[in-house]
Amino acid sequence: MPIYEYRCPDCGLQKDHLQRHNDPAISACPVCGSEAYNKQLSAAGFQLKGSGWYATDFKGTCPVAKADNSSDSSTLAGTPCGGSCACH
Repeated sequence: MPIYEYRCPDCGLQKDHLQRHNDPAISACPVCGSEAYNKQLSAAGFQLKGSGWYATDFKGTCPVAKADNSSDSSTLAGTPCGGSCACH
């Protein structure tokens, strides 16, 4: 089940709620009862594990290595991957 983030503009409450996709949105703030309790747009958090498409199709390519053509881990320490991806 997804976790949705809600915020009340009246009292400032910000809370996560575990809901099904087809559950109706929560309309009343659980603290102050305001009807202005709104679902927020937030980034989804997930992890790709196992031997699925991520490991077989995307994991082996690193744009950092292609950009600097270096496999020296000391020069990769400041890069986005930190020299820790499979191609270094």
